[in-house]
Amino acid sequence: MRDLKRQKAADVEDPTRWMRLRLSLVGLVFLGLLAGVFARAVQLQVRERERLRGMAQDQYVREVEIPARRGDIFDRRGVPLAQSVDVDSIWVDPSALPDVKLASFELAKALDVDRAELYERLSRAKRFAWVKRQARPEDVLAAKNLGWPALGITREPRRFYPQRELAAHVIGIVGTDGRGLDGLELAFEDELAGDRTTRPAFRDARGRKVLTGIDDSGRQGATVTLTLDRHLQYVTERALEAAVDSAKATAGMAVVMDPKTGEVLALANAPRFNPNAPEKSAPGSLRNRSVTDAFEPGSTFKAFVVAAALEAGVIDTSTTLNCENGAWAIGKHVINDTHPHASLNAAKTLQVSSNICAAKIGALVGRKPLVEAFNRFGFAEKPGLGLPGEARGVIPFPRAEVSLATQSFGQGLTASAIQLAAGYAAIANGGTYMRPYVVSKVVDADGVVLLDNRPVKERRVVSEKVAKTVVSMLEGVVEREGTAPKARMDEYRVAGKTGTAQKVDTVARGYSDKRIASFIGMVPAEDPRAVIAVIIDEPKTDVYGGLVAAPAFKEIALAAMPYLGAPPSRAPKAVAVAPSPAPAPEAKPAKNPVVAAIEALDTITEPIAAGVVRVPDLKGKVSRNAVSVLLAASLEPRLSGSGRVTSQAPAPGSLVDRGTRVTLHLAGNAP
Repeated sequence: MRDLKRQKAADVEDPTRWMRLRLSLVGLVFLGLLAGVFARAVQLQVRERERLRGMAQDQYVREVEIPARRGDIFDRRGVPLAQSVDVDSIWVDPSALPDVKLASFELAKALDVDRAELYERLSRAKRFAWVKRQARPEDVLAAKNLGWPALGITREPRRFYPQRELAAHVIGIVGTDGRGLDGLELAFEDELAGDRTTRPAFRDARGRKVLTGIDDSGRQGATVTLTLDRHLQYVTERALEAAVDSAKATAGMAVVMDPKTGEVLALANAPRFNPNAPEKSAPGSLRNRSVTDAFEPGSTFKAFVVAAALEAGVIDTSTTLNCENGAWAIGKHVINDTHPHASLNAAKTLQVSSNICAAKIGALVGRKPLVEAFNRFGFAEKPGLGLPGEARGVIPFPRAEVSLATQSFGQGLTASAIQLAAGYAAIANGGTYMRPYVVSKVVDADGVVLLDNRPVKERRVVSEKVAKTVVSMLEGVVEREGTAPKARMDEYRVAGKTGTAQKVDTVARGYSDKRIASFIGMVPAEDPRAVIAVIIDEPKTDVYGGLVAAPAFKEIALAAMPYLGAPPSRAPKAVAVAPSPAPAPEAKPAKNPVVAAIEALDTITEPIAAGVVRVPDLKGKVSRNAVSVLLAASLEPRLSGSGRVTSQAPAPGSLVDRGTRVTLHLAGNAP
């Protein structure tokens, strides 16, 4: 009792004891909180420093990838086939738009783009989205008139094809992002694209995005030079298109090759397309049929069978074969000729294109040796041009008697137009197969040669004696008694072979009533400078190669021989022509100003001197048209201002080196 009283007395005597205890507890709590804050600061400032710095920069810095200036593509004489020019592209910062849906509607209406697609693109993006790439000047003006801080305009390279449809299937196309989609643009994407650069974008104090200048450290793409010749390409495309139209055919293919080097001088397809606007092309017109399509060649294959037989020594020029009067039974099958013949030698077999005699020659060669001969001529292997989708073709081993017979006249196996041209080039080149190629050189921006193709002798196919014998036999095909008198030329000796092959019906699993008509020839026959293959797919008027393909061959050859400097085989006949009255002038439709300006540059004839061009007069032209004309003239445009051209340097008519920069000063409003 006394102890309890003493305790109460002590508590009364020391009233600050509990106060000190409470202060100590509060101090410990604050000390713990301070330690926690310190630990968090260490975590943020040390451990997560880089991550947080990146997040902070992401608030005001944005990297936009800009493609480098794509490398140019030229023909063998330095004529530009594909070049790049800087154009305006419109972008937007979606985070700075108060209402993305409403903004999408207004942008789509002002710039003529798809509203739903634009809204979807802007909804997905956070801080950067393209509105319209490679926009027209009027679109850029419309975007500026909106006056939105979130909108921006930048310049990026756009691919331009100054020769339009010319060699479009070989060159290919690029997408809006500047990446190759087909042709050489795709095959040489790494070389042509160069080094892509990034363009930094900063957010200012009000949240508006500001783009800085392009980083010029990105290296321009490499330059690609082709073996194609613009003049021969133009002539070939024109003749092929006329043949396809005349025959009311589905499509056509044509190849012009130098048999001594393997260089492809022209490679054409019909229908054609404009690579500047591929979206407007008809379905299927973008396919490079001469390279990608494998078909049954028909009677053009008989030349290889005769060459193999002569090389194997199973026949000679005097050997005659029984042609069974037009019908020959092999088991349950019957081989027929268009016209019955009693007996023919090898030369006559090619001249009249006898299936029966060709089949008998193939039987004399034998299954394995015949297939090996086809392989030596380059069939059943890719030609090696480097173009996308090159067809390999198929040469099945002919186990059955009828298969051996049909392969001997070009049915039951497949090949492409480029393979056929290369095979005939081997015969024209004295029996030596040259590797075909279409790209002669690739040089990067620093002048380093990345690729330098030269003529390559792959192998000897047949002896020189056999090759010359076959060429002599093929000369009979274009004579009056042959299947292609329409290919005969007065000035030059021609050797060639027609083909009319049935097309396979993949649904019925047999042959249809559709045909492939072809003619492949070499000229001049005594010393071939060019091998020309013309294939017409599904002709409607006539189905025979001598009627629908041979005239196109002749048109190409007539233009090619003088151009290549081939001396005439014989003196031309003098023909008296009565003078005709001058035709009455006809009113011509107005031409597009760009087309007229490019034509004025003479797109077929060569420049004044090697590597030299004349500066065109561009005064008064709008910027887009002026740029097109300069690119077509192998000159580099540089614009200052906007509107129409008021002055230019160098002056119009000046002779300058190809690739010289021409500065155009513009003023006023463009229409």
